[in-house]
Amino acid sequence: MTRPATLLWFARHELLLVWRDFITMMTAGKRSREPLVLAVLLGLAAGAHALAYLFVAPMAEAGIRPDRATLTLLTGSALLSWSLMLSQAVEFVTRAFYARADLDLILASPAPARRLFAVRIGAIAVSATLMAALLAGPVINVLAVVDGPGWLGAYGLLCAMGALAAALAVVVIVALFRSLGPKRTRLVSQIAAAVVGAAFIIGVQAAAILSFGKISRLDLLQSEALLALVPAMDSVLWWPARAALGDLGALAAVLGLGLGLLALVIAVFAPYFGTLVVAAASGAEVAVRQRRRRESFRQASTMAALRRKEWALLRRDPWLVSQTLMQVLYLLPPALLLWRNFGDSIGALLVVVPVLVMAAGQLAGGLAWLAVSGEDAPELVASAPISARAIILAKVQAVLGAIAVLVAPLLLGLALASPWLALVTAVGIAVSAASATVIQIWFRAQAKRSAFRRRQTSSRVATFAEAFSSILWAGTATLAATGTWLALFPALVTLLLLSGTWAIRPREAVAA
Repeated sequence: MTRPATLLWFARHELLLVWRDFITMMTAGKRSREPLVLAVLLGLAAGAHALAYLFVAPMAEAGIRPDRATLTLLTGSALLSWSLMLSQAVEFVTRAFYARADLDLILASPAPARRLFAVRIGAIAVSATLMAALLAGPVINVLAVVDGPGWLGAYGLLCAMGALAAALAVVVIVALFRSLGPKRTRLVSQIAAAVVGAAFIIGVQAAAILSFGKISRLDLLQSEALLALVPAMDSVLWWPARAALGDLGALAAVLGLGLGLLALVIAVFAPYFGTLVVAAASGAEVAVRQRRRRESFRQASTMAALRRKEWALLRRDPWLVSQTLMQVLYLLPPALLLWRNFGDSIGALLVVVPVLVMAAGQLAGGLAWLAVSGEDAPELVASAPISARAIILAKVQAVLGAIAVLVAPLLLGLALASPWLALVTAVGIAVSAASATVIQIWFRAQAKRSAFRRRQTSSRVATFAEAFSSILWAGTATLAATGTWLALFPALVTLLLLSGTWAIRPREAVAA
């Protein structure tokens, strides 16, 4: 039994909170689902390892040597992973400032707050590492089996990368907080999280498009032009890649650097986290009061007022920025591909079609959840002198209007290159976004907007139906763009999927 207010005690407290949060997210609060969830997770793990084996087994059979090409590929992959880890760490640190949770109770207690924040900074590093390990773990495990146990050193590299990402995220957020203040930091940090997470990936894709006319990152990382520019084999730049290959000296150096920087950041910044958290809360309250004084009523129709309300809520939601901005940023490579191949073969532009259709469906699903299930004042809206059908219609218009604004520039550029592709893509975007929106309406369940990241727990059926609908409509649009009648098959499957989803919708939706 650990003593209260010690580092181990706080670590046990944080671990318990994380475990409860994970169980609630996976089971939607129903403990009877735990065996089913465990079976699904084991099945997904087995499937991920099978796919990883199909991907890496041919390379392992040919022999993986620590040559220039291998080190370049591993270093580039590590940088891609680290950019995503840094993005998640920035978001986690921001939430540590602005998500109150149990901080009011702990800060009011006689326990040293610096110990709590030391543990929570460490927890951010662990969370970022675990997320990366879940994605890279199957590949690492398969490589360790088919090519040797030295590949297990990649887990040590992930630990170092997670520690470095958490340390840098804390420094960046604290610097933003002190230079911009609590009001602007909340928004800027969310934008920074999205940009950091997508910048390196988009940059590599952009370089591949400009160099080879393709969107594949592997083409660039394995190109002769890049291999001619990389440093010598004994460069420090290759230490992370050599650590992943099992070089104990490089692994010790990388781990020492990452964990040492994290320990230094914890020692310097943990004592001041409590003050910054209190300032963040008071700054947010002042911002709300100032915004309320600036706002005034405008003359508009009821439907226009409802649409403007939804758009205003979307603009003001700071957490929504990082959740949706990354999806928008990933539309940049297709736009660059469109510009790169403008006037050339239309076949090179086909990749733009499924990307836009799928992105529109996923983004529409998230926005529809916010508008329908994440309504902050459902009783107030329901008491307005307007029918429920008109309220839903206004929300749908707001969602589809936001999607139209985002994709309009890309559709315009596509129309200049190929009117037929633009028409097919526009229809695909419309039906994909509409399908995701109506699925959210069928399975609406009142929740807080702050639960946006966990919206999938409200209905697994809606989550999978929305995902498969977007994928199938993307496939339909791609086949239709080629002019083949085979597009009718995925379209028919999608309609059957939507019909089945409508048939099993909750009784509350049937009554509504």
